[in-house]
Amino acid sequence: MDASVGPVFWIVAAVTILSAIAVVSLKNIFHCALFLILCLFSVAGIFILLHAEFLAAAQVLIYVGAVAILMIFAIMLTSNLASRTIKQVNRHALPALFACVLFVFVVIGLIYKSNVWNWAKQGLPDDNVLTIGKLLMTKYMLPFEVVSVLLLAALIGAVVLARGERS
Repeated sequence: MDASVGPVFWIVAAVTILSAIAVVSLKNIFHCALFLILCLFSVAGIFILLHAEFLAAAQVLIYVGAVAILMIFAIMLTSNLASRTIKQVNRHALPALFACVLFVFVVIGLIYKSNVWNWAKQGLPDDNVLTIGKLLMTKYMLPFEVVSVLLLAALIGAVVLARGERS
């Protein structure tokens, strides 16, 4: 990363973290979905700063354009999810917080022990979009198709939730 993008990176990272905190802490689920869109756009900005334009475009097209908009439609079509009477906390908050802290420490420990940071020093090939396309259609075709089926299941689930409210 260039030294000139340092302040931009910190601004985008701060927006990402603050919007992620808003996603999990706000009570109105519609506002949470809007902050999720902001968070996903910020992650796309980080991808652009890392010269991963393809991932940024995929982030915006798939997650912002499809998943987040689908979530907003599902929220708008189901009156119970947007209701203010839904209890936002439960009695398992403290164990969940403990599990989250434990998970963060385990992930940080695994990243520290692995050599994942050495991969970034190698640099990207000039035809990285072509390489990603070839890998998606050959080596990673099954996970790619599984993700597409998952997105289809989310779409069908949203339709089922929306239709169930009317009857």
